[in-house]
Amino acid sequence: MSDHSTDASAPSASQIFAGLRVPDISRRRMLQLGALGIGAFASAPLLAACGSSSDTSTGASSGAAKKGGDLVIVRDHDAVNMDKTTVFSNASIWTYAQIYEPLVAMTEDGLGVKPWLAESYEMSPDNKSCTLKLRKGVKFHNGQPMTSADVKFSIDESSKTKGGWEFINSAIKEVTTPDEYTVVVTTKYPWAPLLADLSCPNNGIIPKDYAGKTKDEFYANPIGTGPFVWGTWQKGSALTLKKNPSYWQSGKPYLDSVTWKVVADSNARAIQLQGGQAHINESPPFSSLAQLKNTPNLKVDLFPSTRTDYIMMNQHKKPYDDVHVRRAISYAIDREALVKTILFGNGTPANSFLMPSTPFYDKNCPGIQYDMNKAREELRQSSVPNGFTTTWLAMSGDAVDAAIAQVLQASLKELGITMNIQNVDPSAQHDMTGKLDYEIAHSYWTMDLADPDELAQFALDPSSGGHSFDTGFNDPEIMDLVHQAQKEFDKTKRQALYSELQAKAAESAFLAFLFYTPFPYATASTVKGFKVLPTGSYHMEDVSL
Repeated sequence: MSDHSTDASAPSASQIFAGLRVPDISRRRMLQLGALGIGAFASAPLLAACGSSSDTSTGASSGAAKKGGDLVIVRDHDAVNMDKTTVFSNASIWTYAQIYEPLVAMTEDGLGVKPWLAESYEMSPDNKSCTLKLRKGVKFHNGQPMTSADVKFSIDESSKTKGGWEFINSAIKEVTTPDEYTVVVTTKYPWAPLLADLSCPNNGIIPKDYAGKTKDEFYANPIGTGPFVWGTWQKGSALTLKKNPSYWQSGKPYLDSVTWKVVADSNARAIQLQGGQAHINESPPFSSLAQLKNTPNLKVDLFPSTRTDYIMMNQHKKPYDDVHVRRAISYAIDREALVKTILFGNGTPANSFLMPSTPFYDKNCPGIQYDMNKAREELRQSSVPNGFTTTWLAMSGDAVDAAIAQVLQASLKELGITMNIQNVDPSAQHDMTGKLDYEIAHSYWTMDLADPDELAQFALDPSSGGHSFDTGFNDPEIMDLVHQAQKEFDKTKRQALYSELQAKAAESAFLAFLFYTPFPYATASTVKGFKVLPTGSYHMEDVSL
């Protein structure tokens, strides 16, 4: 672990922008609960109608797809493990989503859900239970038929973890099984996010009692209903899944195997893609996109995403318990310049803790935007009108984190705030921010389901386990709005609650919202049917070569 502080005499913002080297920003903080997913700006209800549609298509035309082939994806870091109930890393989730499948799946636009392992679902009149009818003929990778007993086991397993994804299922009272192909999920109170919660990766369906194995044995060689079965994993190097020949979607998957290969260096990933050793580059740097777009036989996509970057301020440490200090810092951030410099224009300044591809996002919420005069005014009203000294807890080796810190350091100097920069290993930064052992730092978030409640709980409710996004923020009025929105099924009323919530959260400056970022991907022209959901996950059963 390295541990040092920079010289407090910072260069100007213009000097930083002129010389900034822009890196790969795809690395996902392990702490986030998908957080732990910029398309439609209209809000949409999640549970307005529970239907029986059986459409499971995600884009690829079965008539045009060619069967066979071994596809290779290059990425900058490895998965952690395959335990769907406790692991929060995207590299793990995007891989095990090909093994475990949920009862309902997120729609392509990220604004709702559709039937998946359940062929239909219906809410009770009192909105306190949902009855799901399972597809018949679905088998696990070991040949065992999937029944309601497996579904109950899977949801119960995820609900009882400690320090994992159990918060997603916090409203569930019980799961009952009237017959082999019927499941009833009953909640403690009306719970609007229920179907979206059931689509979350932690609620993927696995065999009851781990198919006779211990939990550790099972997750070392996992079994699900998905299009790909467990293959081999050379940790730190490559993970391979193989085709499920008995997949319930007839004719799919098309590929024989998918391999996620760890290639930390962004130039090496680009070379492997161009040389044909890889078919998909999961995280090309934004600085390289223009060149990649002009490379023959390659395609560049910027998929709408729920990635949002934030600055966290620990309210358990003075002076960050002072709202005027937090507002001053938030006003001092030139978001347009960050987007232009770090993302090469491939992003937009954030106005809300929610993102445009999330239901009930409010594009009319102004948020706090760059205004140094307002920053000075807020600081004058604060407990430290003449400034103070603070320490930014940086993730060593993360160039985006470093760029944000340097730009902020220059801006805060204009306010009389001295910001030193302490570099620690990324895992140490994760641990320290999780324990609220820091003053100011950078983090980001991607959603895992089609409902804002996942982030609202994590970011605004200190009792949910996320320590209010590791800021210690505690506002009873805002928490009350979070809880009201959880129980409101009327889409117009729910939108009003979330609009008020976004405005009040912005005013509190509990986080400084930075920018919204798409998911950049570079693929070989031979790859067909590959699409990334706003959560970052993808359906490899639809992909062909």
